[in-house]
Amino acid sequence: MKIFKKLVFGLLTVFFLSFSQTEAEAHAPDLHTGVSGKEVSALQSQLKKLGYFNTNPTGYYGSITKDAVIRFQRDFGVPATGFTGPMTRSELKEVEMLARTVYGEARGESYNGQVAVAAVILNRVSSSKFPNSTYNVIFQRNAFTAVSDGQYRMNPNSTAYKAARAAMLGSDPSGGATYYYNPAGVTDSWIYSRPTIKRIGKHIFAY
Repeated sequence: MKIFKKLVFGLLTVFFLSFSQTEAEAHAPDLHTGVSGKEVSALQSQLKKLGYFNTNPTGYYGSITKDAVIRFQRDFGVPATGFTGPMTRSELKEVEMLARTVYGEARGESYNGQVAVAAVILNRVSSSKFPNSTYNVIFQRNAFTAVSDGQYRMNPNSTAYKAARAAMLGSDPSGGATYYYNPAGVTDSWIYSRPTIKRIGKHIFAY
């Protein structure tokens, strides 16, 4: 009963955290050259973890930030304006959701293993057997332990962000997998029925 209560609490906490973040983003101000504040600092921190912003966050949206945003936009197919509006924020949110899941699920794995986990999420989005958005795949009931136990709330490191970025830009070390699991932690033998593609670190990738 205690384990069940903890599981329910973790799921509810993640749901409300995600809902609050979505609401905040819906009313987030557009960012551009000349503005300053905590929103700019948060943007700079995220771009730094992704490898686009190569200095310490200042909270000021100057030419360095604009250039970093343009590089991000070019990579992710967003009009390269240097202006952080809804389209850019949407892509940044996608990266963040992936990075949080990767960090919660696979932070002990190699970089290649982390990219593979991110790729599995995106492969599910592309599959008719799963929900058709990153958000709905990640928050599908019992899909990811990191969501169920609350590790999704942890702050991802740069490796997780870069792994998410690599997967979003097309890298897939999993070989097209839509499942992965650690044999040492399997609680449902059904997963063994899935055809294996490969093993990376502690995770077996399957479809």
